[in-house]
Amino acid sequence: MSVFRRGKRGDREVEAGPAVDEVSPGAADSLTDRDRGPWDRAEVAERGRRVDLGALWVPGRDGMQLRMEVEKSSKIVTAAAVSLEGSALQLQVFAAPRTAGIWDEIRSEIAESVTKQGGSVDDLPGPFGRELLARLPVRTAEGRTGHRPARFIGYDGPRWFLRGVLTGRAAIEPSEAVALEEVFADTVVVRGGEPRAPRELLALTVPGSRAVPAPAPAATPDPLTRGPEITEIH
Repeated sequence: MSVFRRGKRGDREVEAGPAVDEVSPGAADSLTDRDRGPWDRAEVAERGRRVDLGALWVPGRDGMQLRMEVEKSSKIVTAAAVSLEGSALQLQVFAAPRTAGIWDEIRSEIAESVTKQGGSVDDLPGPFGRELLARLPVRTAEGRTGHRPARFIGYDGPRWFLRGVLTGRAAIEPSEAVALEEVFADTVVVRGGEPRAPRELLALTVPGSRAVPAPAPAATPDPLTRGPEITEIH
C-alpha cells in the first residue's frame, strides 16, 4: 500500500533553495520560540549523540535498535526504523515547498488510501498537531483478514516534511508512545540547499557511508512494509 507519492520534476516546479544550513526568510518564524522539535539543522549547534543518517540525525537511546530500510530495485535507503520498548517508529523525510506545509494534504491522502483498502482512520489532535490513528487491513497467518493499528504523525519544517509511523503498543497506548515520541521530537533534518521538487524523498545513508544520489521519482515504499535490513545499531 503506497500512501505517499514522491514528487515528479516534470509536473511540479523545482525550487532553488538557499545554500546548505541557510534558512529562507519564509521559514524564519517557524524556527523561533519553540521548545520542542523536530529540529532543522539551522536550529542545533552540533550533532551530539545523534546518529548521522545523512538527511536525518536520529537521537540514540539506551536499548534502541536502528534499522535502515532500502528500496530493492534502486538500492536507495528510504527510511530509518527505530525499535524501542516493544514498539517501532519509521522515519522518512521529504522536500516541501518554501511557503506552505504539506501535512494537511498528506493526511487526507493517507486516510483515503486506508479507507479504500478496507481500513479505518481517525484524524485526532496529538503532541505534534493533527495525526492519524489508522486500523490497517492485514492478512493473518490463517488466511483471515485482520487489522493492524498504526499512528501517522507529521511535522512541517522549513522546506521539509518529516513523517513518522508508530506501530506496536505505541500506536494505541499513549504511555507506551512517550519514548518514541521523544525520538521523533529530538530528530534533526539536514535538508541541504539543493533544488528539489515538493514531496521528493530525501535519501538516507548508512552510518559512516557516503551519500547515495536519489533515484528518479517513483512510488514511495509502503511505510509499514519493512525493507531489507542493511545495518543495525544498538
